[in-house]
Amino acid sequence: MSEHRRKPPQPQGGGRAAARRGQSGSSSGRRAAPRGATGSLSDSYGSGSYEPGGEDPSYGGRAEARRAAQRGSGRRRAAENGTGGRRGGPGGPNGPGRGRGRATAPGKKRLIDYPRVGKYGWRRWVPSWKLVSGLCIGFIGSLVAVAGIGYAMVSVPNVADTAEAQNNVYYWSNGSQMVATGGETNRQIINLSQIPKAMQYAVVSQENKTFYTDSGIDPKGIARAVLNMARGGETQGGSTITQQYVKNARLDDQSQTITRKFKEIFISIKVGATVKKDDIMAGYLNSAYYGRNAYGIQAAARAYFNKDAIKLNPGECAFLAAMLKGATYYDPAGATAFDTSATQEANTKRALLQMQDTLDKMVEYGHLSATDRAKYTTMPDWKNPRSNTELSGQIGYLVDLANSYVVTHSDETGITQEKLTQGGYSIYTTFDKNKVNELAAAVTKVQKANIKPKERPETDTHVQFGGASVDPASGAIKAIYGGEDATKHFTNNADATGAQVGSTFKPFVLAAAMKWGVRNPDGPEEQAQDERTIVSPKSLFSGKNKLKIEDYKGDVWTNEKGEEWLQTNDGNASYGSAPKYNIDLREAMRESVNSAFVQLGMDVGLDKVKESATDAGLLESSLTGTSYPSFSIGISDPSAIRMAGAYATFAASGEQRDPYSVEKVTSKDGVVFTHKVQTKQAFTAKVADNVTDVLKTVVEKGTGTAAQLTGRDVAGKTGTTDGNKSAWFVGYTPQLSTSIAMFRLDDDETKKNRTFLEMYGTGGQKKIHGASFPAQIWHDYMEDALKGEKAEKFPTPESIGEVVNEEPSPTPTPSASETEEASPTPSPTPSETLTSPSPSASDTCGNFSWNCSNGGTDAGSTDGGSTDGGVTSSPTATETSGNTRGNANGNGGLFGGPTG
Repeated sequence: MSEHRRKPPQPQGGGRAAARRGQSGSSSGRRAAPRGATGSLSDSYGSGSYEPGGEDPSYGGRAEARRAAQRGSGRRRAAENGTGGRRGGPGGPNGPGRGRGRATAPGKKRLIDYPRVGKYGWRRWVPSWKLVSGLCIGFIGSLVAVAGIGYAMVSVPNVADTAEAQNNVYYWSNGSQMVATGGETNRQIINLSQIPKAMQYAVVSQENKTFYTDSGIDPKGIARAVLNMARGGETQGGSTITQQYVKNARLDDQSQTITRKFKEIFISIKVGATVKKDDIMAGYLNSAYYGRNAYGIQAAARAYFNKDAIKLNPGECAFLAAMLKGATYYDPAGATAFDTSATQEANTKRALLQMQDTLDKMVEYGHLSATDRAKYTTMPDWKNPRSNTELSGQIGYLVDLANSYVVTHSDETGITQEKLTQGGYSIYTTFDKNKVNELAAAVTKVQKANIKPKERPETDTHVQFGGASVDPASGAIKAIYGGEDATKHFTNNADATGAQVGSTFKPFVLAAAMKWGVRNPDGPEEQAQDERTIVSPKSLFSGKNKLKIEDYKGDVWTNEKGEEWLQTNDGNASYGSAPKYNIDLREAMRESVNSAFVQLGMDVGLDKVKESATDAGLLESSLTGTSYPSFSIGISDPSAIRMAGAYATFAASGEQRDPYSVEKVTSKDGVVFTHKVQTKQAFTAKVADNVTDVLKTVVEKGTGTAAQLTGRDVAGKTGTTDGNKSAWFVGYTPQLSTSIAMFRLDDDETKKNRTFLEMYGTGGQKKIHGASFPAQIWHDYMEDALKGEKAEKFPTPESIGEVVNEEPSPTPTPSASETEEASPTPSPTPSETLTSPSPSASDTCGNFSWNCSNGGTDAGSTDGGSTDGGVTSSPTATETSGNTRGNANGNGGLFGGPTG
């Protein structure tokens, strides 16, 4: 052994400790001495093992020897005879080989040997297999005990306590009930014998293939769901049909909490053990939500196919199984009111894929033959929403509008789509029952008297109207006209028309000129925004037909191909005296002169025109062609609600308030939401009141004379668009702002590529203007709507701005007259018919293919997810004709635009 391992000789004596060390001549150290060892240092470590004839094993240290001495005289004597002490040196306490260290004493035995006794280094911290296995058994046993206690304590709730959904009740603005709809009003419980086997197998194949053999839960599925959520995936999957049935029908708790989930699992296990599978299946299919306010398979069969559940074929069953995934994203009718991505096209695609997947799985699991499966490769013939007669007429549109407002403002209301469909809310709307009925009556009166599709099928079919009425003082929507019947035509024409607004856009150009002014054409370009001249209504602009449009610096405006823009007027009429044809802006608004307002928009800046429109209340998403001169004359397509709201800003002397449809919402817990009117000053009172004063002229002696009301101040504007595909009248009194739209559009909303149709000859009129049927409807409605209310006057406007451009010219006389009348007489038109540039060129028309567009705005574009509570998803319309989009009027001319 090396020298550094040796111990120095121990001193003699040493008291009791030394006495306890053995005095034996034989070595008992850690190692056995080699044979023939002598008393040298190399022999100082003994073997420590029993020798033949030996008495006791030796002990390995002083403490060990001490305990041995205390346990009995036998070991003590052995120690005294020199046979104890593994580490004692030869010859007892006086020997040279004393032990190197102490061994751990075998103290009182511990229940859990950790850290481990008698182990050193890392081995001391490695648990024994006994400890590991014991802990595992204890943990599993604890889980079993907890599960057993939970299972014993949980009772199965009665189905009758929770399966019936509640109504939502809607109220008119006066507090009277409008309609109660939702929940139990659209649920019919049926027996399993009335539910086709194909429906049962469809949900089993898609949702829970082990339904008939599992215990009510699927541990693997739950584990997959937890793992998926941990990875950031969707928080769904893992629930069996039994669990879904328990959640839908036996638990009055839809919260996403761990407590609720554990309760669901325990109840599902107990239900799986005590309730027959057929009863679970029937309960699940009768309690599940399929969309369209349909709870249960019978209501769903009626809502989607207008038939009893027993008559559903396998394809229809697979389709309804897809609706269980979430009707918002699978109902082919679309649900853009709740999510803009849930369009008809996207939902149809998702539903078809899901339906086909379900049918494939039915074949795979032996529930459907391949022959039968081959019969269902396309979408079934589903029906439009709303078969509930309580939602017929305008009521369905009103309910949709209120629902959309509640859900799209969920950050304020706290009500999601799921919560709304669960029911239990009282929704107090802004809708005035009398005004809603009066608006519908005014439309019906004009429609029945003039629109005769049987007599004039080529011109009078597919005629549609939309309208909205807004209170300028609050923004409350008082009335809408969404279409003929919400159960037949489910696009709300008040909230989404896709129809261009034409010349009703011109007041926003005038407001921009009065708010910001025209740019200085002589100063540096970088100073043009700062050096502006506020415009007076007396300012002069050219009313010349085929006016060559210039930018604010006086350079002729050209498009990206270098082609010039010539602006035409309605009927190719020029206003004012040659050679400059100057007229003031009041006259230009009164006669709806396109050329004057297109040039005004260029001088002000189209960015300011856009800002003026959005400040008034139009949504930016509804504005199109904002970099083209024709933007100023209405190629955009805001909704009727938004147009009424924007004109209400002028009626309120520049105070803008967003349109809204719900005053408050209550539940059993009290008031959950109250609308708060928010006001912003879009324009100064000086600007707004001057715009109103100019628009009064339009009604008093311009294109809007048909809208005059007895004894009341009225301001408004007509609008007619390119190709005569839409016509508008928007007007207001101090108390009420109303917009009316008219257009032709195929009302088969399941079709793709729907197009706006021309209205030449419609209603027996040569051409439809905003001054004709829309103005007549506006007049008839407003006369009744304001009956009994005190007539109020508009504020007298303050003088504003400077007269810009040329000296006043003599009283203008149209060189070719055509104002907006029921049967206008067109003036001669040039032999050439040219078209105008468009915000987006697509089709080809003649030598100017660069400026041809698709002839009309998309029929299905909504008001951009409007905050006015509007709900409508409508199909996308795509023009296939070669007409231009709002840049040339219906009578031809060079680079025209919406007229009137």
